[in-house]
Amino acid sequence: MAAAITGRYPADSATESDTALGEEFWLVRPMVFTALHRSEDGAEHRDCFVDSDGVVRLPYGLASAETVTHWAELPTLPGGTTHLALGEDAQSALRNAWGARSLT
Repeated sequence: MAAAITGRYPADSATESDTALGEEFWLVRPMVFTALHRSEDGAEHRDCFVDSDGVVRLPYGLASAETVTHWAELPTLPGGTTHLALGEDAQSALRNAWGARSLT
């Protein structure tokens, strides 16, 4: 799924005052939602989003420094019903998508 996160870059101390909060940003990343996730350190997380870097984020409003504000299911790949392809399946999905695209 696609999930939106927001935050602030740290203030650049060389060009901004010590009281500046930095620049606000929005970022949309592909993530998975899972009922149970175990981090590399063994911590257990429930009903959370996990990105490709292994960062665990909770839905907005829950107690977490990393939250997801909006999310949506990714669209299907062209010419199929698959939403996501990983590993070896990604190459054949890409070839199929390019083939479907050239037919339109």
